[in-house]
Amino acid sequence: MSLNNKTIVLHELIGLDCEVTNSSDQFQQGIRGIVVDETRNSLVLETSKGLKRVVKNISTFKFRKGKQVFLVKGEEINFRSYERLEKGLKFYKRRRL
Repeated sequence: MSLNNKTIVLHELIGLDCEVTNSSDQFQQGIRGIVVDETRNSLVLETSKGLKRVVKNISTFKFRKGKQVFLVKGEEINFRSYERLEKGLKFYKRRRL
């Protein structure tokens, strides 16, 4: 599956560059790093200051792969990685290319 603005919600996130662009937790805003782990409710980012756990459903993320940039609301990816294909389809259908 090729990675684009629509398929990002179904794609594997581990290994992507990630930045928290908005969050209701002010301490999570602006955290930037590489996604190294993922749980149902959080992403673990490897930052210059160590590992940081970011809550998905209260945040908006900017993912980068090469020159491609994707903006994703946390609620669109608030699933376990192996459940994302099944449960994330409703968000996939709403996203535009």
